[in-house]
Amino acid sequence: MVIRPSPPAAVVPYRIKIHEGHGRDRGVAIGGRYGAQTAVTAMWTFEKGDGMAAKALSFDVGDYVVYPKHGVGRVVELQSTEIAGTSLDLYVLRFEKEKMTLRVPVAKADSVGMRKLSSDKTMKDALETLTGKPKVKRTMWSRRAQEYEAKINSGDLTSIAEVTRDLFRADDQPEQSYSERQIFEAASSRLARELGAMEQTDEKAALAKILEILNKAAAIHNKAKEAANA
Repeated sequence: MVIRPSPPAAVVPYRIKIHEGHGRDRGVAIGGRYGAQTAVTAMWTFEKGDGMAAKALSFDVGDYVVYPKHGVGRVVELQSTEIAGTSLDLYVLRFEKEKMTLRVPVAKADSVGMRKLSSDKTMKDALETLTGKPKVKRTMWSRRAQEYEAKINSGDLTSIAEVTRDLFRADDQPEQSYSERQIFEAASSRLARELGAMEQTDEKAALAKILEILNKAAAIHNKAKEAANA
């Protein structure tokens, strides 16, 4: 952890740079275009006296949470530290799939979009989204890829389901390109991990359920298309 106070002022900002993990468990996150692996660095900027220590904790140890850029993780510890006389509370999150640990300041949890697992209704709506007709814009792939990645990293379950639906290809449909496949796997994995956590099952079982929904929906849409062309 590197702490760099700015020059003295009436309100003193502090920037905290956190590098997560060491050795074999070094923090690794899926980031960059098409899921390239990058070392984890969390950057937070605070102002002295901004009420960090006074903010009530919203998550408890053992809770599953969703961090927009990394998906489903679990709160494994609550830490407190002091910086230049200012108390700072931290959530310690563990992402088992990526073997990554991330520390998130309690006061910044809301602003970065960290949330609890979705409600049953929200998950139901997301799974219903999978049954819809895929929507593919006729724009350059690079622009569409950026839009898909933004949806995935938003942490919004319905947006992630839209990416999963739009990039899915059934066995009788043209194959995905490598880039499409990478983004599809990133989106479907995010959705499956949250579904698995909610249903207390694993990602593999949840993904099988998602693919079953997608395949059934594709068959229905294909029959409708054939009937329209008959």
